[in-house]
Amino acid sequence: LNSSARGGRDVSPLSDLDRWQQIACASEKEWGDGSAVRRALDLWCEENGLGSAALLLHRSSGAMETLQTTDGFGELGSDDALIELSDDLRLAYRGDGEPKAGPLGLVVGNGLRLGDLHGQLKNRVFQENYRVVTLEALYDVGLAIASTLNLDELTEEILLRAVSLSDARRGALYLLEDESFVLSSTIGGDAVGSAPRAGGERFKSERAVELLPGASFALAVPIEVEGAARGILVVGDKESRVTVGPFSTDDERALSMFANQAAIALENARLHRQALEKERLEREMELAAEIQRGLLPQGLPRVQDLEVVGWNRPTQQVGGDYYGSITLDEGRLGLVVADVTGKGMPAALLVSTLHSALKLLLDKVDPGADLLERLNSHVVDSSSSNKFITLIMAIADPQNDRLGFLNAGHNPGLRVTSSGDVHEMQPSGLPLGLLPGSTYRLDEAPLEPGDLFCLYSDGITECAAPDDEEFGDDRLREFLVERRHQPLNQILKALDDAVVEFAGDRPQGDDQTVVLLRRAD
Repeated sequence: LNSSARGGRDVSPLSDLDRWQQIACASEKEWGDGSAVRRALDLWCEENGLGSAALLLHRSSGAMETLQTTDGFGELGSDDALIELSDDLRLAYRGDGEPKAGPLGLVVGNGLRLGDLHGQLKNRVFQENYRVVTLEALYDVGLAIASTLNLDELTEEILLRAVSLSDARRGALYLLEDESFVLSSTIGGDAVGSAPRAGGERFKSERAVELLPGASFALAVPIEVEGAARGILVVGDKESRVTVGPFSTDDERALSMFANQAAIALENARLHRQALEKERLEREMELAAEIQRGLLPQGLPRVQDLEVVGWNRPTQQVGGDYYGSITLDEGRLGLVVADVTGKGMPAALLVSTLHSALKLLLDKVDPGADLLERLNSHVVDSSSSNKFITLIMAIADPQNDRLGFLNAGHNPGLRVTSSGDVHEMQPSGLPLGLLPGSTYRLDEAPLEPGDLFCLYSDGITECAAPDDEEFGDDRLREFLVERRHQPLNQILKALDDAVVEFAGDRPQGDDQTVVLLRRAD
């Protein structure tokens, strides 16, 4: 102010020093928006009788950036004079005077620094507020995705939340399957079907765009569980005022934090699905075990002076061992013990096939070589090439004091006489289902009063102790000879106890089956 009147009193005009002090005391806002710099330039031009001036920032590259000008300065020209105010501030001017920097450098330099600090502080406050808002959003998103254990619904929810959180127009979610990341869900546009596993942790910048065809910008972060990548979360084309733009480091930080929450939710959903699948399989296995138990006899019949007992213990809920009896005419009794290769459900299915085929064929064919040959043909046609069945069939005929037997690659049955002699019932043909066209032979053994016959599967003799020693054929023979005069139920129970004691704490390695037959004295 050069002059003024207030309240009827004269007010002395402000001196140039006072005017510089007012500019120096300008607020951070005035320095930030450039108004204080403009006033300083106007005052400096007035003091030095100059037409116009400009404040320039001297870059390290040598380029000059215009910070502020007075009216009429326009573009910087090659004839404009320059004054160095500081290391990076230059003053350009036009006019006939001979200017001096005076207080301009100190006032403008400090003022600009103050304005810059104000801007930094304002930006820091903004960033802190942004982080708070982001954390609140992440918390809400975390609650939303943690509320579902349905894996299909969860993947869609994760992708929708990720796109919303990052202001993206499109996105894709990939989950690890075998050796690659396979597309699970997409929104806003197409995505490639899979991504290589090796790049999962480092799918960023240009490579992320490869996953979203047609996207201008993309950001990808890994979904990790215990340090291992289980998926990739990709967003593309961040919304801007005009079109789309790139993603910032804050976007990447927020998306990475969200990916951590998504990883926990996905792992919980995966474990839940596994638990449901395990429960379903257990129910199916229980049903299969119940069906298989129905195939095995609840008790074996007594025919004339023949006493029979049987026992089976699968290594899993269902097994590949089978035994049964066949009541024949003329007081005869047939017994069958079979062992399917393998264990568990595949073996149990073949056991069911064997049981059904036996029942059907016995209505047409008497037990003998023809029966096994037809049975072999049926197994060859109905099972895979690596599946076969060993089987021993005995036909006891007490009226003629004979026991006929057919052994299709099975363990030799044992005949223990009342005097303690042991005789084997050796194989006479290949296992069923091994080769088409196999032939079999019906052999015979005496059936005398006191004779004890033992048909068994290899789960008995191959039962292993903790030191890998097997129960073995010799131990089984000695066991039967020693107990040959005991009641069959006692022998069966004692054999069960002996095998369990021999194995100790070692898990059962194979299905175990025993059938005992004795002709009363």
